[in-house]
Amino acid sequence: MAKGKTQARGAGRLRIRMIGSVIGCPEKQRATVRGLGLRRLHQVVEREDTPAVRGMVKKIPHLVEIVEP
Repeated sequence: MAKGKTQARGAGRLRIRMIGSVIGCPEKQRATVRGLGLRRLHQVVEREDTPAVRGMVKKIPHLVEIVEP
């Protein structure tokens, strides 16, 4: 069981933190934040490091940041 947890936190994962509010943001940006699974300020989610997720983060750099492990 511990082996699976180790692999989940290994390379190929991004930790994304919401640093800005979506109040006053366009609906497309709100949808992008929700698509990443973020709901609250300072919430951190872990996602696969894929081109799609990287593109989502790149669209809203003022609202999210990549957290180093």
